[in-house]
Amino acid sequence: MDEANAVVPRLSAEDAVKLVGDGKTTFIDVRDSAAIAQSGTVAGALRLPRGLLEFVADDQSPMHNAALTKDGHFALICGAGGQAALAGKTMIDMGFKNVVNIGGFKAWKDADGPTDD
Repeated sequence: MDEANAVVPRLSAEDAVKLVGDGKTTFIDVRDSAAIAQSGTVAGALRLPRGLLEFVADDQSPMHNAALTKDGHFALICGAGGQAALAGKTMIDMGFKNVVNIGGFKAWKDADGPTDD
């Protein structure tokens, strides 16, 4: 965790809310679908479980998600911030340049971030 937290910049939920609608930031929730179903997620976020990230982020994979480009801007969220940090480190290790960890979904809701159920 220390290495992931050292590599992936942390952005407060309040600052992350300001990125909504900026036309360049893609929000990604890396929790599994059951966790998202219980709490909701960031409005419009990609729902990409951490266990599948390497497959959907790899542009050579048949599972590649076209929204994941190496020069894109990505804000990762999870339940408390740990999974987002680890997923962000994976993305950076894969060559993504602009990845931030916005922590946990509760902080997002507390910051009045828009949500989807």
